[in-house]
Amino acid sequence: MDSLRLKGIIPAIVLPLTSTYQPDEDALKEYIKWLTKWNIGGLAVNVDTGEGPHLYQKEKVRVLNVVKNIVGNRIPVIAGLQASFTSQAVEAAKETKEAGADALLVFPITAFYGSPLHPEVPYAYHKAIASEARIPIVLFQLQRDLGGVEYDLACLAKLTEIKEVIAIKEASFDAMKFLNIMRFLQSLPSKIAVLTGNDNFIFESLLLGAEGALIGFGTLATDLQVEMFELTQEKRYREAREIAERLQPLADVIFSSPVRNYRARIKEALVMLGVLKEAHMRPPLTPVTREEREAVKQALRKVGLL
Repeated sequence: MDSLRLKGIIPAIVLPLTSTYQPDEDALKEYIKWLTKWNIGGLAVNVDTGEGPHLYQKEKVRVLNVVKNIVGNRIPVIAGLQASFTSQAVEAAKETKEAGADALLVFPITAFYGSPLHPEVPYAYHKAIASEARIPIVLFQLQRDLGGVEYDLACLAKLTEIKEVIAIKEASFDAMKFLNIMRFLQSLPSKIAVLTGNDNFIFESLLLGAEGALIGFGTLATDLQVEMFELTQEKRYREAREIAERLQPLADVIFSSPVRNYRARIKEALVMLGVLKEAHMRPPLTPVTREEREAVKQALRKVGLL
């Protein structure tokens, strides 16, 4: 567990589907081969971008098998863990580890909703997963518009006591919250990597100290985003900023309101780029409108990808 260090651009992959909304394994294989041509820091599978909350557990295991068969041990694979209650989560965590996951991105559950949130509730949930599955854990702070939970500092302090916790994906889409959490985690004795999940300010997150980005946007212009990350590591900030500013119009369109549609917009963009053949979404998620599709196309042209 101590040997796994997550950093760099970690794309959260989409899941290609057939016209009957089943995982398209052949399309998935080609997509993963395309995505891993660049020096990415890992892959996030069965997370929100990949419609993980809308898959059966057996489907999640199969998707993970397909990805691991392609990437092997070359890069870490972080698998989304979604459940409703603790014993279900523990069982799924064990199956996910068995299928080859190197770490888990633990989604918040409805028991965490509401205010105030007592730290013992999420602590007990994450601790049970860690104790039973013995696998590195990435905490997940997610904006409420996507059904997430934002942990307060007392709660984060408690969660970081779990030795399997190695990182947090911070996706509040709020720069001040991100900065406050960065500062707080840096003050703690345990070393917790901060991975930005804020697709709308990736470059700025890296400047503030994030060690990487676990993001759905990472599956678009991946080569440029990897270059941007590497430039920040070399402190060549002006050049990195130029890439960020070039890509910002695309990020703004992909994550425009309603933000829940970002998954479909990413699939549409990948179809336009020739990476995917189809952009089916599993219901209740819906395809993009004609206006959204046109906005995506214009954004791709604006940033020079089309």
